[in-house]
Amino acid sequence: MPCVLYLLALAVFAQGTSEFMLSGLVSDIAADMGVSVPAAGALTSAFAVGMIVGAPLLAVLSLRWPRRRALLGFLTAFLLAHVVGALTAHFGVLLATRVVGALANAGFLAVALTTATALVPPDAKGRATSVLLGGTTLACVAGVPGGALLGQLWGWRAAFWAVALITLPAVVAVARAVPAHSPAPAHGTATAPQPVPEQGTVPEQGIAPGRSPAPARPRARTELRALRAPRLLVTLLLGALVNGATFCVFTYLEPLATHVTGIGDAWIPALLALFGLGSSVGVALGGRLADSRPVPLLAGGTVALLAGWMVFALTAGNPVAAVVCVFVQGALSFAVGSTLISQAMYAATRAPTLAGGFATAAFNLGAALGPWAGGRAISAGFGYRSPLWVGAFLVALAPATAAMAWVAVRRAPEPWCTAGPPRPSRGRGRRPARRR
Repeated sequence: MPCVLYLLALAVFAQGTSEFMLSGLVSDIAADMGVSVPAAGALTSAFAVGMIVGAPLLAVLSLRWPRRRALLGFLTAFLLAHVVGALTAHFGVLLATRVVGALANAGFLAVALTTATALVPPDAKGRATSVLLGGTTLACVAGVPGGALLGQLWGWRAAFWAVALITLPAVVAVARAVPAHSPAPAHGTATAPQPVPEQGTVPEQGIAPGRSPAPARPRARTELRALRAPRLLVTLLLGALVNGATFCVFTYLEPLATHVTGIGDAWIPALLALFGLGSSVGVALGGRLADSRPVPLLAGGTVALLAGWMVFALTAGNPVAAVVCVFVQGALSFAVGSTLISQAMYAATRAPTLAGGFATAAFNLGAALGPWAGGRAISAGFGYRSPLWVGAFLVALAPATAAMAWVAVRRAPEPWCTAGPPRPSRGRGRRPARRR
């Protein structure tokens, strides 16, 4: 994998820390701002809404921007949003900074996904995606528990300052290592044929002999048309459901652990780190199998994920069972989720620039729906165990949706989910008929 992918993962680490860290700070924010716990949980939904709107919108707007300039602009806006969030004393302003930070995060991730998959061969998109998402899992392992610990020691604002400080080296790394323009096709990829000038036209001037012209800029209308493929739409819908269940539980994991499981506040950072460790294992598993055996991983992982949320809901009062479920569900959620992201990139080969943005938007649609649904269940009086049942319901919708989609496209020439990257033909097909 190119070194620049790991530098992009550093920025994703800072952004993932910001997105997930509220799960350990929601009670402190609610007490400091004078709002309810579900209202504080809405900060996660607000971040997700910003991602939903920002990912496709900023992906389209940044089509004509140089890659490095776009990434730096998004990172700078993300940093400033956290500085303002750390300084404000008004919940409305904090809510607005979460939306602005999410917009910047969405734009960065959309461009970063496109950059990452363009830097590797066409059969390695799953591995490139797993490297990039490794920043998110590292945020779950170290960033989120660290934010919770900072919140316990110096208040929740210290966690916002920490995210701003982490973003600074990411800005420097992107400025020094990311190519300014779209990367050239990776080794082993086929370059697009150059158009032949029409008669009467003058070829472009200023191109030195032996050098190819700059790559043509993608057209938003052409890529948007390609994004209507049924296989891609179903894959994105499945990702939204799985991610919705993950965020539904993770957002309220701290009050669940303290009020239902009976784990003390001092152990919350360790519990969050355990979830992050499981997510890291899940992304690593997805990176190994997403390019070769995605369908068995998605089918088996989704069923196991559904069973896991139900078992967690039934055994949440047992500390040992809860600890085991946190690790297992973190691994299953990210194994299935990262595989669905890579499958979305495979299904959107005709929209390589906007695919990352729409994948980000779809997964954050789930990230907005999950905390909202979990908060509604808590507000209705069903207790802090209820987000687990809501998560199980959302995951249960995924295989049902996949089954209906399979029936609907059974007569279509392509299945809804690819079986991996395209494989070269070995010449076992029919021999061409001889000409007489």
